Amino acid sequence: MKKIFLLAIFVASLIACANTSSKDNKITSQPMVAENISTGDTLISFNDSPIDNIPDGFTVTSTGDAKMLNWKVVDDNGDKVVAQLAKNSGGDFNLLVLNKPGFLDFSMTVKIKAIAGNEDQGGGLVWRYVDNNNYYVARYNPLEDNFRFYRIVNGWRKELKSSNIHIKTGEWFTMKIEMEGNKITCLLNGKPMMEATDNTFPVAGRVGFWTKADAQSYFKDFAIHGIN
Repeated sequence: MKKIFLLAIFVASLIACANTSSKDNKITSQPMVAENISTGDTLISFNDSPIDNIPDGFTVTSTGDAKMLNWKVVDDNGDKVVAQLAKNSGGDFNLLVLNKPGFLDFSMTVKIKAIAGNEDQGGGLVWRYVDNNNYYVARYNPLEDNFRFYRIVNGWRKELKSSNIHIKTGEWFTMKIEMEGNKITCLLNGKPMMEATDNTFPVAGRVGFWTKADAQSYFKDFAIHGIN
């Protein structure tokens, strides 16, 4: 009986370890110092970035066991954009995170275009990013015609809000996130689609781009306006 009890504890320990996410060793998992937190404006164009390179000032990482990470600057009909081109699967989240500055309260916009993906398409924005397993994310998926807002805690995703809208694959759309205190507003093409309050991540964090699984997507015209 004692052996069975000890075996049960051992199995439970293995399961607990399997379900525990650990942060990576990248710069974006290091705590933000006060001088790297901004209340000003940060405008990022990729037009001066070399083709086929990761844009300066960003870190490539993932949530989950992504087999491949492939973020780089590409040419889109004469316009330089950042592309996520890896074909991962399931619960693998592909991340491109701005090293600094970080923000507490802000409005943030980016243009996104879904290019391809069988499991998933489209993508979105992350904010109040603590590390690769803890952050907020909003994303649009053309395969499902939905816009959703999540929190990621210890690598686990929890849906907080969802709304329906149709935007075609290959069509640029503008995503905007407004965060002030614990209030979040998520907009698509200038239209407020979701509002929520959440206290999971109450301090300033990094911001960046996100796709899921095999969603190949383009991003451009990234702008963050800090709120005092």
